[in-house]
Amino acid sequence: MAGADSVEKLEDVIVRSAEQVAGQMHAAKEAISTVIFGQDRVVENTLVTILSGGHALLIGVPGLAKTKLVETLGTTLGLDAKRIQFTPDLMPSDILGAEVLDESVAGKRSFRFISGPVFAQLLMADEINRASPRTQSALLQAMQEQHITVAGARHDLPKPFHVLATQNPLEQEGTYPLPEAQLDRFLMEIDVDYPDRDAERRILFETTGAEETTAKAAVNIETLLTAQRLVRRLPVGDSVVEAILTLVRSARPGPDAGDASKLIAWGPGPRASQSLMLAVRARALLDGRLAPSIDDVLDLAEPILKHRMALTFSARAEGRTVADVIGQLKSRIG
Repeated sequence: MAGADSVEKLEDVIVRSAEQVAGQMHAAKEAISTVIFGQDRVVENTLVTILSGGHALLIGVPGLAKTKLVETLGTTLGLDAKRIQFTPDLMPSDILGAEVLDESVAGKRSFRFISGPVFAQLLMADEINRASPRTQSALLQAMQEQHITVAGARHDLPKPFHVLATQNPLEQEGTYPLPEAQLDRFLMEIDVDYPDRDAERRILFETTGAEETTAKAAVNIETLLTAQRLVRRLPVGDSVVEAILTLVRSARPGPDAGDASKLIAWGPGPRASQSLMLAVRARALLDGRLAPSIDDVLDLAEPILKHRMALTFSARAEGRTVADVIGQLKSRIG
């Protein structure tokens, strides 16, 4: 009986914490919507990424408030946000930092580490594909390992640490496409589309007047860290787990893919399953629910899978897209 009581008490604690955190994250979402208009899905997926403890790749043409979104998130979530404009001549030390030689008054010399902009809780990597592979790889260890190594010394990054990178899908000249290994480090690839007419009308009035609305803090770091820990404690039903496994495994070439096998050149690894498992929990918490549903799996499938798979030449020649194939795979579940 004592064991049952303790389990019941633990469940009550999780429920109370979930209700409290859900209310706070809803307030954060509302605060962001006062500055970012017409991008509700983008805002939601970005918050889901952060609640999951991951990184996101934002893809959209210039002028769709990608930079403004990251700045607003930093203010609303109480995070230390920094921005790096990636260029072809950017060096790894420009991101990570470097050691400099100091000389004391007594004439003694020693090296001192000066930290770079990567030492932030929310880092915007603007136009990440414009940097050389050498510089891109400098960010790889930081994103995956949460620390960097300079001159053989380890330097831990602050917690939490999230990278929101942007890419312009139009300009490809003078760019270095991200390698698959680095793409896989992003929990989601989020498409930032044009706003609808009503949202764009609101943008015109809200951003061209004498006063511009600014973001306000809605939560603090402690609340965010609590929410991230809570995401990993939310229960997931067997049907949702099976839906995740079925979807991810069918996105790989082989018998699990069925008719889509001939369309897929390579597919997602187990990290995609892990990402989807975390993301559906985070989405449920953001919506004020205590457990994810199969609808969460279907809604988050595309942003989590599409940058982790590629189509065969024949599929591309037929005009098929990754989104089409994912939609075909989703139809088996939903």
